[in-house]
Amino acid sequence: MKDAIGIDISKDTLDAHRLINNEARQFANSQAGLRALRRWIGAAMPDLVVYEATGAYHAAIERSFAGVLPLAKVNPLQARRFAQARGTRAKTDAVDARILAMMGAALDLEPDAVADKNQPALKELHIARTALIKDRTRLMNRLKESTKFRGVYAAIGPASSF
Repeated sequence: MKDAIGIDISKDTLDAHRLINNEARQFANSQAGLRALRRWIGAAMPDLVVYEATGAYHAAIERSFAGVLPLAKVNPLQARRFAQARGTRAKTDAVDARILAMMGAALDLEPDAVADKNQPALKELHIARTALIKDRTRLMNRLKESTKFRGVYAAIGPASSF
């Protein structure tokens, strides 16, 4: 059996489940909690640490453990479908952590390739740039519309003549 650990990530907590000994623990989603999680995992390197992509909350796991632990990020919908296929109807953080560990072992998932240390910052900059481009396009379109109607207003006179 693969030594897989599942981590369910929420805003405040990290629920972890180690499949090989069915041990489960909860940690604070903070730097101190991440250090405690690393101590709990111990020196015996697991085959896989599975977690769901959870927006901003999973980034701390990636920053702290990329290149240190064999991380595998999974799509939350795929994890939910795996749980449903196993007949698991309960949806708690502890159950989700266990399901993620089971999913990693059953599907023989491979760890993700270690990303460059600068990749998270570059990704955030790219997202910000994309938002700025959309804002610029929106404002340029708005400016075109306002200048198009400026000629109409000049032709019919000031608003007071209506």
